[in-house]
Parts: sequence; structure tokens; C-alpha cells
Amino acid sequence: MVKTLVNGPDFYEPLATIEPLQFKLLNSGETATAFPVYSAKDIPDSLIDYLHAEFNKEVEDGLTYPHLNTLTRDEFVKYWFFSFCTIVLKTEQKEIDPLWTDWDNLLLGTFYIKPNYSGRCSHNCNAGFLVNSVQRGQKIGFRLGQVYLKWAPLLGYKYSVFNLVFVTNPGSWRIWDKLQFDRIGYIPKVAILKGHEEPVDAIMFGKDLTSIDSRLLDDLE
Repeated sequence: MVKTLVNGPDFYEPLATIEPLQFKLLNSGETATAFPVYSAKDIPDSLIDYLHAEFNKEVEDGLTYPHLNTLTRDEFVKYWFFSFCTIVLKTEQKEIDPLWTDWDNLLLGTFYIKPNYSGRCSHNCNAGFLVNSVQRGQKIGFRLGQVYLKWAPLLGYKYSVFNLVFVTNPGSWRIWDKLQFDRIGYIPKVAILKGHEEPVDAIMFGKDLTSIDSRLLDDLE
């Protein structure tokens, strides 16, 4: 499958051959499939509705994303499907069935990849991750990170930047430490999060996507 990115790196050939990727879940050994998604039109409306609700639930929790208010469905689609998205489902099939609706059981997680900067710096990418709230505790976030490291370079990106990983979210920063991201910055008191009396600090993570240690992805295939 060869696709052209709508909003890809400006200085690199925006073509990538990306096929669905299957791997085993670390806890259960069940098969999961990561699907490349270039447009919200490529997936069932019911899945978009489910993703939208999951994202807004995360925003309402007020602990991981910087958003203050929830997004409308249109706002969410523009935000999450701006450039490239990955959907990970618990299935051995390599195509998403348009008749599927049991997303509580099928959906494991998702992430988007988009340029972190524009123009001359658009070869640096950013990503946002979301694990299905009813599927947590299975190390799905780590698997999403591995797929990200495998697919982001195929999209032409050379470096990854995560701008705001809150220190109060160890589930996130432990993944990036384990996947050998560099801590390239520290922003004090940057976020006003729910349940915290004082503003919370954040870590900036970066990683060179041109020299990824292949051993980090050995168990992905």
C-alpha cells in the first residue's frame, strides 16, 4: 500500500509503503494488528465516535493532555487525523471490517503522527497516544511506542519531539525512557492539572529516527 501524506515532511519524499503490522500482546499473547490510517474516511464512523469519546474522557480527566476543553467531533477529526494515524485492534484480520462495532473489546489504542514544526523543520515529528480506557494494564502503550518508532521513519521523519510529558504521568515517561528517547528539555510549572494544587513540570523527549536500535523492535514482529 503506497500512500501520499497530505501533511508530511516538506524536505523528504512523502511516500511510504506501510502495511498492517501484527504482533503479540505482551501480557496475554493475543494477536494485535496495527492499521495505518490516512483519513478518517477509511474507518467506520462508529470507531471515530468511540475514539472521540475516549479522547474527551482523557481531556476531562485533566491529567495527560494540555487541552482545557473537550473537542467536538469535527474538531477531534481535524486534530487526530490531520496527517497520519495508527489504529491498533485486537484481531488477526488485516482489514478493518466496516460492520465491527464492539470497540470495547476490539480497540486497544491509537496514535497520530504529524509535523512538530512547519516548513524547514517539518521533518521533525510529534505524536499523541491514547490507550482504550477499558484495555489498560496490558502494556499496550509500550507496543504503541514500538510501532511509532517503526513507522515514523517510513513517513520521512528524521527526528521525534514530544513537547510535554508531564512528570506526574510515569506511565508515559517510563515508556520513552525504555525506548531510549533522550530527555532534551525540562519545563517547570507548565501545566495546571486536575487534582494538583501546584503547576506541574514536564519533560521534553527527543529521538533520532535515523539510528534506532533494532533490538528495541525485535519482538514486534
